[in-house]
Amino acid sequence: MGSPQGSQQAIVIGGGIGGLTAALALHRQGIPVRVHERADSLEPVGAGLALAPNALRSLDRLGIGGRLRALATPHPAIGLRHPSGRWLARTSTSAFEAYFGDTIAAVARADVIAALVDALPEGTVRTGSPATLVTPGSATEPAAVRTTDGEETADLVVAADGIHSATRGLLFPGHPGPRYSGFTTWRTIVTPGRRPAAAGEVWGRGRLAGIVPLADDRVYVYGAALAPAGERAADGDERAELLRRFGDWCAPVPQLFALAEPERVLRHDVRDLADPLPAHHHGRVALLGDAAHAMCPFQGQGACQAIEDAVVLASLLTPGADPAAALPAYTAARLPRTTAVVADSRRIGDLVALRSPAATLLRTTALTLAGLLPARALLSRSARTYGWQPPTLDAAG
Repeated sequence: MGSPQGSQQAIVIGGGIGGLTAALALHRQGIPVRVHERADSLEPVGAGLALAPNALRSLDRLGIGGRLRALATPHPAIGLRHPSGRWLARTSTSAFEAYFGDTIAAVARADVIAALVDALPEGTVRTGSPATLVTPGSATEPAAVRTTDGEETADLVVAADGIHSATRGLLFPGHPGPRYSGFTTWRTIVTPGRRPAAAGEVWGRGRLAGIVPLADDRVYVYGAALAPAGERAADGDERAELLRRFGDWCAPVPQLFALAEPERVLRHDVRDLADPLPAHHHGRVALLGDAAHAMCPFQGQGACQAIEDAVVLASLLTPGADPAAALPAYTAARLPRTTAVVADSRRIGDLVALRSPAATLLRTTALTLAGLLPARALLSRSARTYGWQPPTLDAAG
């Protein structure tokens, strides 16, 4: 990699899934990299994660896709139900795999983190090490990052510092940043006595609940509902809040929520970058994941798109080449795609947000009719997202 004299090669700010995937992708390309993570450990914030085919193919490029597929729990079908329990649409996983050539691997976020860290050289990730961009650099000057060891320079900085990215704010100070979507979400993992028979989502009036079986008889369960920004359970018990909102829904939704340990129920307001950034890079800095294109969770593509970012970025960089010259191609490859995924996710959220009896009846009727279509017709609607193919990493081993 062409290097301004005295600079390091690559610094990643943020040790979440996007940052760690970027580090592994750069490592596979033969580019020395260091990850700075603010938290004292890599204990993941989150619960479960659905790795769609587009993300799994990307992880295959990094040599860990097979490990994560092996951790996923097979399930015969996935679908969408009414709170009464009536199925609106259902697709067999075999039909999904036949159409896309791969599955959706539902795994614990901790397992993804572990797979990424295990594949990196020891010492790559520094925890308890906040890092802040000082200057983005230019074609002739390195970027500068302030760390606990002082100021460091780098040929490339990957900003994977999340939805409230300080790096994004520095690079694009005029951008409005993330907006509240109107939804709050709850997530947790429970261990019922037996695996639930149904997997998928249940849609109600301005609310949804999801059930995702994991390995070791665990189940990832989540809920989303319209609520004022910043609102929390009046008694501080978010499990009780889930039961207040979903307690009269079809089994096993309330039964699974009732199993949650109150202190392990995560609640977060949903914000997204509804206004796309003008670019996903500036100088020698590449923005990645939520820092670049935070999205609503209604397609399950947040982490998947960050994984795509990482593989595309690394594919454009090779030892001996200057990353400053390659970053415009990164923006060109990622900005249109992620902008479309953000918009699609928000549109699905708009459907979930419907609350009037007339609107929800119309939605239910439309979903039921769609569920009567052949599987290929249903699956083709997701082809733009799931059918994406990652680039090859030239130096991948």
